[in-house]
Amino acid sequence: MAAHAQALRAGRGGLRVNDFSSATLACFIGRAEGVENAPLPQAFAHWECRNNRLAWLGLQQDGLLAAVERVIERHGADRVGLILGTSTASIGASEEAYRRLDDGHFPEDLARPAIHTPHSLAAFVAEATGIGGPALTISTACSSSAKVFASAERMMRLGLIDAALVGGVDTLCDSVLFGFNALELVSSQPCRPFDVRRNGISIGEAAAFAVLERIEAAPRALRLIGYGESSDAHHMSTPHPQARGARAALDQALARAGLEPDAVDYINLHGTATIKNDEMEALLLPEFPRASRASSTKGFTGHTLGAAGALEAVFALLAIEHGFIPPTLHCEQPFEGPHPWLALEPHEQRVNIALSNSFGFGGNNACLAFARAEA
Repeated sequence: MAAHAQALRAGRGGLRVNDFSSATLACFIGRAEGVENAPLPQAFAHWECRNNRLAWLGLQQDGLLAAVERVIERHGADRVGLILGTSTASIGASEEAYRRLDDGHFPEDLARPAIHTPHSLAAFVAEATGIGGPALTISTACSSSAKVFASAERMMRLGLIDAALVGGVDTLCDSVLFGFNALELVSSQPCRPFDVRRNGISIGEAAAFAVLERIEAAPRALRLIGYGESSDAHHMSTPHPQARGARAALDQALARAGLEPDAVDYINLHGTATIKNDEMEALLLPEFPRASRASSTKGFTGHTLGAAGALEAVFALLAIEHGFIPPTLHCEQPFEGPHPWLALEPHEQRVNIALSNSFGFGGNNACLAFARAEA
């Protein structure tokens, strides 16, 4: 988290020329360092694949495993839930298996059915952490790991669990890179959210997690104070042009949090740098006073797909904790609609309330509201 806060404050991105795909694709990607050199411990070798490697690296950051151990000790393993979002799960391993078919069968080292399912991620993390409560996988494209926060809150409110590990993990794979390229949504340059010259996304990868507990268990912690979800089902891959579903999710989040728009200090926008998404999301900003600041952080990391909701929730929480507004990296000529709200340079500012938007294919939308505890 410290390294991310430092990079966001300095306006230093991590996109690089594509050096991942098995065939040439001229684009920029957000690639996590060290995944290839971090095989799973022998005890978890049956879960071996790139996505679970990245999850394992993520679990080892910032004292997370120790925090999970504490909540298990406090509440019991069966009272801790696990809710993770992913859009591709371990499909990279399935791609490799098909490339190496042996007389029509998966090669022996990849003939492990458990890794070729969407639930591979959550099943692995449950085993790796010892969490024994409900384990769910949410796969609603790019809103997946924002919706995990909402699901955890509902399960706590219903008395099913007392705490949860939530998050999202998605790794780079050819299906994603060439799939989005086939949709003509991949930029050959580092993505430029909300810029007049924007022409597509840069695809990234990430593992991001958070531990949620009831307020009485952690009264001084940063807080999830509201969420909104919607499914407008406007189109398989294009957002509703009047932002109907996105606006419904935003209005729900504000209502659940008991907030008026003028209470919001910072909005982490979905901001993919595609023509339609940025046009749609810009329609939401006039609901807020011009003192509210907004930015897309995808110029730093690329679009991490099923992990984006959790990753950008972490960025919103870092903005609250450290008191700064991340910039919209690579946006040099913002188009007119969002310009008054858009942060183009990093700057220091106290942030009491922050929102994080996540909008996925098929009209799956989510908005999260976070607050400093004393606010």
